[in-house]
Amino acid sequence: MIADRKDDHVRHAVNQHRDGSNDFDSVTFVHHALAGIDSQDVSLAVDFAGKRWDTPLFVNGMTGGSPNTGEINRQLAIAARETGVPIASGSMSAYFRDDAVADTYRVLRQENPHGYVMANVNATATVDQVRRAIDLLEADAVQIHLNAVQEIVMPEGDRSFGSWPRQIEQIAAQVPVPVVVKEVGFGLSRQTVSWLRDAGVAVADVGGRGGTNFARIENDRRSAADFAFLESWGQSTPNCLVDCAGVTGIDIVASGGIRTPLDVARALALGANATGVAGVFLETLVRKDTAALVETIRTWLDQLRHILTVLGASTPADLAGCDLLLTGDVATFCGLRGIDAASYAHRNLWWSESERPQRSHP
Repeated sequence: MIADRKDDHVRHAVNQHRDGSNDFDSVTFVHHALAGIDSQDVSLAVDFAGKRWDTPLFVNGMTGGSPNTGEINRQLAIAARETGVPIASGSMSAYFRDDAVADTYRVLRQENPHGYVMANVNATATVDQVRRAIDLLEADAVQIHLNAVQEIVMPEGDRSFGSWPRQIEQIAAQVPVPVVVKEVGFGLSRQTVSWLRDAGVAVADVGGRGGTNFARIENDRRSAADFAFLESWGQSTPNCLVDCAGVTGIDIVASGGIRTPLDVARALALGANATGVAGVFLETLVRKDTAALVETIRTWLDQLRHILTVLGASTPADLAGCDLLLTGDVATFCGLRGIDAASYAHRNLWWSESERPQRSHP
């Protein structure tokens, strides 16, 4: 049954449309026509949980647990290896129930022996189970996914979530690698991220609404499809990022609804250390092939470098100094949460009096 569910998740995720609008469209860079720099001076390197990544882009957790999803993981791992981007596994709960599916996850490390690989567990996993997952993948970090809304809609899902905070604290205190806590598409609030930091979590992946919709996926699996009213639940990724601005002591990662390299730049400008992509990459792989996914990732990285060049950002972290116009639902969210949306439009570092380019004189 678990293998069937994993295959269902992939099928429904691929069939969801990801080329529509979302809240990233309410985030616009102010164009300063003389802010550009030389592309050769741009580095895409970022810091993630005490490590240096060559890129702010990674392949986020998707799947595993069946022969079909094991093959998808193999191809994702090859794409990560060929492009140098980090990669996360899908939920390893199926492995905890049945050792026979171990290879559908282990292939991520077998095909990508020198890459940065993250294991992925749910918040009910014991410390011993998390250690098993880390050992299986020789993982550099472990993700704990939060998916209470998905579980509620899932016909066979969990209905008990009260132990999650205690489990997260225990895992963060006892495992040998950094812990990343991520939502699966419903977002992390400022209060949640602050709690995670205090619990010893290294990275919070806000995992906001706007990408793969697991409430819709699970509702599609129900015979009556009677949970459609939850399909718009949660906060979008841009709203999560502005909500978490100012929370220090924990790295912030953005995933959920990232459709293009411009969305990557927008997320970084809103304060993310790095960005995870799942849906777009999965669709490219399933509808085309591994070579197409490799080309897509390489193109994204090249285009992201071009965007930083035009904006005058020599690193992804510099994007946090770019002027942004927050409009639409993002501006509304800011107003209701007491966030000064207008301040994002007046923060450019390159055009202060001390930094402004000087006229040359003969």
